[in-house]
Amino acid sequence: MTFTLPGFDLDAFVRETLAEDLGQGLPGGGRDVTSEAVIPADARFAGVMDSRDPITVAGLPIAAAFFRALDPDCTIEHLVEDGTRVPAGTDLMRLEGKGRAMLTAERAALNTVQHLSGIATLVRSYVDAMDNPDCTLLDTRKTLPGLRHLEKYAVRMGGGSNHRMGLWDAAMIKDNHVAVAGSVGEAVRRAREAGVAEIICEVDRIEQIEPALAAGATRLLLDNMEPAALREAVALVAELSGGRVPTEASGGINLDTIAAKAATGVDFVSVGRLTQSAPAADIGLDFTSLG
Repeated sequence: MTFTLPGFDLDAFVRETLAEDLGQGLPGGGRDVTSEAVIPADARFAGVMDSRDPITVAGLPIAAAFFRALDPDCTIEHLVEDGTRVPAGTDLMRLEGKGRAMLTAERAALNTVQHLSGIATLVRSYVDAMDNPDCTLLDTRKTLPGLRHLEKYAVRMGGGSNHRMGLWDAAMIKDNHVAVAGSVGEAVRRAREAGVAEIICEVDRIEQIEPALAAGATRLLLDNMEPAALREAVALVAELSGGRVPTEASGGINLDTIAAKAATGVDFVSVGRLTQSAPAADIGLDFTSLG
């Protein structure tokens, strides 16, 4: 099974990650000194990757790519699919191959699965807490450099959806843009005149809504508003736009507040901590020697 993500080069990611771990290009680098010293060159290992906590799984195909990069003939059996919610103690993957290759790839593979599964697990907890099929949970651009495509993939595996992928696929007008442009309306007008198709405009006061819509905003991000203000804003946007412009709640949203904010009628709720603050999932990988 081939794993692909638009805009993400899996082969390059695996190659560069392993090169970092092996110290390629550094004096004395380019090798796993421990495995070379301790593990016979012809040793073969079998291993099982398993969850130590209840998690939502993400990243197994990427982990497999690390092992195959160092041992193309290794055998890998995926026991669950990405996006699956599993209890503690669940076996996720079985693998067999060259002992040195398995050990050299182990940390990179585990780091990736732990990180992405941690994101997917946190996202699932937010989706559950929101408990609102009429509102969509979104991530943000608060991702680690170089890992955005993978982290946003993990969000989807957890049941969330992606906000814009970067600076290129939508305009998002925030307070600093407004400060330079002079007003919300002027900032939106400039984006529209530049030919930008999707213009998301952040507003933190009710009086900013009308000028943003009048200038051509295609979505309003309602920032740091309490539920009462969100309801008022949603009603006003529906009245002024004829229900055509979606609304998004953002800022100050956590597991305790998301249900109330989603219930105000907003179309989206975006949460930066989904990717910014997700703890790594507890996942292990134990090997046995086959001789």
